[in-house]
Amino acid sequence: MVDFISFGTNDLTQTTFGISRDDAPTFLAAYQRKGIYERDPFVTIDEKGVGEMISIAIERGRAANPHLKIGICGEHAGDPASLKFFAGLGVDYVSCSPYRVPVARLTLAQTSA
Repeated sequence: MVDFISFGTNDLTQTTFGISRDDAPTFLAAYQRKGIYERDPFVTIDEKGVGEMISIAIERGRAANPHLKIGICGEHAGDPASLKFFAGLGVDYVSCSPYRVPVARLTLAQTSA
């Protein structure tokens, strides 16, 4: 049994979509204009795909261990829209770039109020 799960959302997004975050800027804007992606999935978590997988993992993990700690690390952990989604999943902690910490703290404080 494990005590915690930490989701690396950048890598999970790259693996799920089969695209590199480094290469995405060359074609992602065109994909967004064509409606393939609503938002940049490397900025805001794709709730219907990547988010659903995280949700399933949390549900099944906590079914096996109700005290399981859940963490999110990566740039999504500093994005307000993503943080609101993660808060709804009952995530225990986030880890993001230092310059994103103030936004993350404010967003999470607002979601818990």
